[in-house]
Amino acid sequence: MRNPVPLAAPPPAFCLSETKRMTGDRGATEMITRTEAKQLINDLFEEEALVIGGLVAVHRLDDDLVWRLVKNLDLIRGKALRRIEARGDDGGNGDTTIRPSLKPYPAIEDFLLAIRRA
Repeated sequence: MRNPVPLAAPPPAFCLSETKRMTGDRGATEMITRTEAKQLINDLFEEEALVIGGLVAVHRLDDDLVWRLVKNLDLIRGKALRRIEARGDDGGNGDTTIRPSLKPYPAIEDFLLAIRRA
């Protein structure tokens, strides 16, 4: 049976420009430009916003919670973009802010551990 609902084509995945593609040499390391890194960060946060939007559409969430979550994601995005700029200017790691020591929510902690293991 044919699917009567047209499927939207997925957006193109972020990839290195033609001049930056891997040559097949597993030992080779490729660097992306600052512009490409910023685009990757923006693409990632756009996907996160879509995930949150989907959760909000399906589950009843407090408006204040959603606004605070999105505001914090935007702060994190801005911090990541500033780090990219800072690394390019002085060659440092760009981490000049002091972070408070807060224990994350267990689900968030598990998610972060899974990312770090990958």
